[in-house]
Amino acid sequence: MNRARADRPYDRSGSSAARRSGGPRRRPQGNGGGRRPAASPGGEFALPKTVTPALPAVDAFAELDLPAKLLATLTAEGMSVPFPIQAATLPNSLAGRDVLGRGRTGSGKTLAFGLAVVARTQGLRAEPKRPLALVLVPTRELAQQVTDALTPFARAVALRLATVVGGMSIGRQAGALRSGAEIVVATPGRLKDLIDRGDCRLDDVAVTVLDEADQMTDMGFLPQVTALLDQVRPDGQRLLFSATLDRNVDLLVRRYLTDPVVHSVDPSAGAVTTMEHHLLHVNDDDKQRTATEIAARDGSVIMFLDTKHAVDRLTKHLLRSGVRAAALHGGKSQPQRTRTLSQFKDGQVTALIATNVAARGIHVDNLDLVVNVDPPGDHKDYLHRGGRTARAGESGSVITLVTPGQRREVTRLLSAAGIVPQVTRVRPGEEELTRITGAQAPSGIPVVIPVPAPAAERPRGAGSSSRRGRRRSSGTGRTGGGTGRSGGGGAPRRQGTGGAR
Repeated sequence: MNRARADRPYDRSGSSAARRSGGPRRRPQGNGGGRRPAASPGGEFALPKTVTPALPAVDAFAELDLPAKLLATLTAEGMSVPFPIQAATLPNSLAGRDVLGRGRTGSGKTLAFGLAVVARTQGLRAEPKRPLALVLVPTRELAQQVTDALTPFARAVALRLATVVGGMSIGRQAGALRSGAEIVVATPGRLKDLIDRGDCRLDDVAVTVLDEADQMTDMGFLPQVTALLDQVRPDGQRLLFSATLDRNVDLLVRRYLTDPVVHSVDPSAGAVTTMEHHLLHVNDDDKQRTATEIAARDGSVIMFLDTKHAVDRLTKHLLRSGVRAAALHGGKSQPQRTRTLSQFKDGQVTALIATNVAARGIHVDNLDLVVNVDPPGDHKDYLHRGGRTARAGESGSVITLVTPGQRREVTRLLSAAGIVPQVTRVRPGEEELTRITGAQAPSGIPVVIPVPAPAAERPRGAGSSSRRGRRRSSGTGRTGGGTGRSGGGGAPRRQGTGGAR
């Protein structure tokens, strides 16, 4: 059986003709014997210097050493010209180099690593419980987005893809791993659980991706991430992508990446010319009414608040006011969160009211407005919240409502993020508020967002047992959370080319 075994040197070059000399390399421990990079302004560390020259960027996907079936899939998906982070990193990751990619959310990181993972794994076959490639992500939503983006490419070259996240049936996920999956997209906690159960081993993993590495460390996953990375093949390839780089990410880079190719784009959303940033100064008593009028605008909007209780309160108020709103936060079950996102994407919900759970891993085509009803706690949260709009070259605006007592703190936060916003004082009902946000008075007619009946969620052929139907609909399984495999079966849920990129 053709497999990348831990006792066989892994060809990191991408082809036998381009195999790197010197045989499999050892992973450095600690600081790798080198000097700790100095911190740069804003708390980020200085990027490591590449010793081996990087391969040049490409102008088109057709210039890459990709299998013909992947190039055909890119064409079918309407993609021919790569985004900068893809153009710069793919020639090197396809050749087996480690990569450190920094870029704002929506810059195209998913395919920057996804195409390399699929191309370097195609033609191999995993044994039960022993995946060959691993993508670690911080949230369930991001895991689903990555799975959706990779599914058509994995399917094109007959690779099996499994999604492993909390909040869903661990039994179904264990079954997918036992059946054999070449690529696993996982959150750290659930993957650790499956390893502890004996349902997964990582010693055959030859390509490992850390996506949104900064959020994984911010969420306290660093010990779990390092424990998982210590289990994958020591001579394997590492691809680390992050919107920001702080000291914890520095530790991962120094410990697990060897002579990485570095591609860095200024992560501040202010560098994106298609995104506008506005601070709207409001009185404390006007804040809710201002948020309500913005939520009632024509078009979709994501609104961020600090706590799930604040999210629930605003959502109920908006529904009573005639706004088609829905709440998204960590207190919701995964099926509820998935259903809410689906309703937001198809237009049944126009105002998504969320905590930071929605700040990453969510792509919605043509979303042109993000509102911080409560300003975020730090500049990285601001950048990731704002990254829900102006994705893949689209335009968008980020609005932050600021009460008098918050002005100094928010000014410092935006300075740390590298943002120079437009500052305007507004009152509800004013023309200036409408000009900036599209705000309008709500209808005042209460609305109810329909919740599908349980029977509608059951797959066809589930039989007469309602319990069995619920079990089938609750797992993630393979290829985008369904029961089919990437090599065939039902079509995955799609998010448009912006999400895939």
